[in-house]
Amino acid sequence: MAKDASIRRYSADELAARRRRGEGLTDWNRVDAQRDDSLEASVARDPDAGDVDIDWSTVEIGLPKPKRDIHMKVDADVLEWFKAQGKGYQTRMNAILRAFYEQRR
Repeated sequence: MAKDASIRRYSADELAARRRRGEGLTDWNRVDAQRDDSLEASVARDPDAGDVDIDWSTVEIGLPKPKRDIHMKVDADVLEWFKAQGKGYQTRMNAILRAFYEQRR
């Protein structure tokens, strides 16, 4: 996965120090001054802002179920592929297993 040169990483302490110094890239005065009709027009022009119709009736509120540690043998090439996708490979593997489980149960 290629890294975006415009993305900068900061620790929580570094971010707190930047906020104390008033540093940031967001023009909050411009944001605060923007009227609703201007904001709606801006969203309408955004090609990534499609109509989102969320069915909130299916949302479950609560804490996720605790996970259990297991030892599992996985083919080396499969494991290396997941690891090559970056941090969180075990979470992605779990998500794929969950999707399979949800479909079959």
